[in-house]
Amino acid sequence: MHATVGDQILVHGDTVGHHDRRGEILEVRGDGGAPPYLVRFDDGHTGLVFPGPDALVLPAGART
Repeated sequence: MHATVGDQILVHGDTVGHHDRRGEILEVRGDGGAPPYLVRFDDGHTGLVFPGPDALVLPAGART
């Protein structure tokens, strides 16, 4: 997985009742765009994310 600051991350809910989460990547802490990422989610929560197979990075400006 590769990301740059400003990209969006979409983490799919992995169980029934857990909704998808979307956030903006504020900081890339791995080498060459690799995780972990500091992310501000749409609900205002900020956290360090080590994305798994249920995550997708969308380039800045991409629409879904």
